[in-house]
Amino acid sequence: MASQVLVLGIGNVLWADEGFGVRCVEALADRWSFDENVKLLDGGTQGLYLLPFLESADILLVFDAIDYGLEPGTLKIIEGDEVPSFLGAKKMSLHQTGFQDVIATARLMGYCPETLVLIGCQPEELEDYGGGLRAPVAEQIGPALEIALQKLAGLGIHAVPGKGDARLLADPSILRGAYEAGRPSEDAACRIGDDRFFPNGG
Repeated sequence: MASQVLVLGIGNVLWADEGFGVRCVEALADRWSFDENVKLLDGGTQGLYLLPFLESADILLVFDAIDYGLEPGTLKIIEGDEVPSFLGAKKMSLHQTGFQDVIATARLMGYCPETLVLIGCQPEELEDYGGGLRAPVAEQIGPALEIALQKLAGLGIHAVPGKGDARLLADPSILRGAYEAGRPSEDAACRIGDDRFFPNGG
């Protein structure tokens, strides 16, 4: 039987570079098609809700923004037993704690995927609610996909150019193109809160 593969993007697209993992899996589905044994999933910040997907996977490849303490945009690939520790090192947001718990729980229950690959990118900006990927991070989507395709090919999983299965991705309204195009200008946007509740005067 063919190995069951889960390609997962995790993170929060509302917090600038935190969305790297999600944008990678979106781009993969937009450019490459796989056989039915490969699932592409926007895991967002779902945490333990992802357990059923891990239960059925033999191979797990994860895209994520990881603070390695390197130059912004630096890609780092982690494999095997080291993956959980990197997902938990220097946590940037709740999704990392959540996904570390997912892997730990899957291991305790005896159905963690045998093969783990993490493709992480060093973020530049995380404190910009409503912001998009910064240039050094956005520029690494293509290279990250190439690494993923090479890793999968080494495991006997091959893609062909074309549209992939996007059924497990986000609603079209928050895919990267729509999200970026719908953002107001810097002058029009209120980036520090809800201006309806700002105090009047000094």
